[in-house]
Amino acid sequence: MITSEQKEKLRGWFAGRLPDDLFEELTEVTVDREEITVIGRIPAPQLAEDVSATERAAAAEGRIQEFRERTRESRIEVAREAEHKFRRKVSWGVECGTERALFTHVAAPVMTRLRQPERQVLDTLIAGGVARSRSEALAWCVRLVQRHTDDWLSELRESLENVQRVRAQGPDTEPEDTHTDTE
Repeated sequence: MITSEQKEKLRGWFAGRLPDDLFEELTEVTVDREEITVIGRIPAPQLAEDVSATERAAAAEGRIQEFRERTRESRIEVAREAEHKFRRKVSWGVECGTERALFTHVAAPVMTRLRQPERQVLDTLIAGGVARSRSEALAWCVRLVQRHTDDWLSELRESLENVQRVRAQGPDTEPEDTHTDTE
């Protein structure tokens, strides 16, 4: 986990490094151990107010695809620099109107040990057609917990940041290498 200050430095680096005409706005930069995800807002297609929701969604999808193809080279260039600097993969996404799309993302394997009652939960999700595998069922469970506990998880993350800050002030600590400093 990284601190708020490190997240701000990371977001600032992307805000400064991205071409000015890439996004209307840099809306989100998130990071974990493996990946940095950069999401920006792009202009929504100009449509008449009376178009259907289906037409509006299709227009946004077309705009997102056009943006993805047109900006591929510049995004790759920035990603290569960031991956070298921060030692994490970079993933991209956009917001267009009310639509949000991720172009790439890392699916990192996570090893876990589960007892039989926990495995039965996953197997029930598979039998019910919610998931195709235990891995997919576990990811579904994590998304469900995430959706219903955002406030609690936010408070936990803030507490962890405070613990890191206090730990860093200790007498025998050396600065932790988080790969977010400027080289």
